[in-house]
Amino acid sequence: MNAFNVSEHMQALGLQAKTAAFLMARADAATKNIALKALARRLREAGPALAVANQKDLERATAAGLSAPMVDRLKLTPKVIETVALGCEQLAGMADVIGEIIGMKQQPSGIRVGQMRVPIGVFGMIYESRPNVTIEAASLAIKSGNAAILRGGSEAIESNKALALLVSEALAEAGLPVEAVQLVQTTDREAVGQLIAMPEFVDVIIPRGGKGLIERISRDAKVPVIKHLDGNCHVYVDDTAEFAMALRIVDNAKTQKYSPCNAAEGLLVSEVVAEDFLPQIAAIFAAKGVEMRCDPAAARILRSDEAALDPAAKVIDALESDWSEEYLAAVISIKVVAGVDEAIAHINRYSSHHTDAIVTRDHVHAQRFLREVDSASVMVNASTRFADGFEFGLGAEIGISTDKFHARGPVGIEGLTSLKYVVLGQGEVRT
Repeated sequence: MNAFNVSEHMQALGLQAKTAAFLMARADAATKNIALKALARRLREAGPALAVANQKDLERATAAGLSAPMVDRLKLTPKVIETVALGCEQLAGMADVIGEIIGMKQQPSGIRVGQMRVPIGVFGMIYESRPNVTIEAASLAIKSGNAAILRGGSEAIESNKALALLVSEALAEAGLPVEAVQLVQTTDREAVGQLIAMPEFVDVIIPRGGKGLIERISRDAKVPVIKHLDGNCHVYVDDTAEFAMALRIVDNAKTQKYSPCNAAEGLLVSEVVAEDFLPQIAAIFAAKGVEMRCDPAAARILRSDEAALDPAAKVIDALESDWSEEYLAAVISIKVVAGVDEAIAHINRYSSHHTDAIVTRDHVHAQRFLREVDSASVMVNASTRFADGFEFGLGAEIGISTDKFHARGPVGIEGLTSLKYVVLGQGEVRT
């Protein structure tokens, strides 16, 4: 497409989305749930067709030399498809918050004032790699009564087209406008520039991808943005931590999957237990080929004769830049800290305020960590990998926001709604 046609295409999508948003806001809960259940069914039935489309993307990505973590993000495995199908069903089973009125209070004048939860309207979603985001965004748009314009990465275009077709079919089956969820059909980057500059059609933009993408959109958008920049997540092993639990949590947080934004990138260990704990977790990391970038104290412990690590273990001296790094790979930074105070200070300075966890048996330390760590999700005795809309019971998520306004953490149904004031009277006038 040339620039003129891209502009024409985006204007058409915007106008159709605005019209569909009005109809979606009127849709009742039962109708929206029919669409979600139909989408879940169609996802399961379309497994072979989705595999064919996804294979085209995987072959093209491999030929283009994309990194292994990037290729991994593209995969639409049966497990991934089942997870998003379950997410649709979970959303269908949840209460519909649209139209809910909260905080209704009688005022001295006689009027009653409250707030009603309403859809945002039209959101634009710009994302990279993961085609499952197409379904997560679509299902949340349906449940929250919004319209969505989706622009996936060029590397997943065939998978996204196949998934978007299923969404259109599910909307039609429920009698909802098929334009409620539209996929940008071109991979031309000009489409992104158009989408983030259409305030007459789009109410909010949600970018989900690499730091460069999100910084560009935040800088250039003429529409409000819900964003997170990166996922530099930490696990702190406290001086009272139970070792078996700590080993299980740290291992899972780092190695269960390297590419997600909620994977742990930093390990902090209390100096009280470092001599005993670090060799044990390092042995697990060494067996899995995880490179450990250590501060001097951690490096000394892991290089000592007592640690007796496999000679193939990758123990590297950390640089200052390592404390801020989101690796998305088999690499982790490791630092020995004096205790909970230093752990909290380190996290608040270097983390991306996404997700951070403490492993402890000390209730006071746990409560301090929960209160003082300035992150969107803060956990006690659980893996950071749980920072996810599906795992939080939101049905799905459209992203994880590290903003502090409107939405923070996994953005589910409520994050795609707004509140407006409603006033109920019986003829009152102001004097």
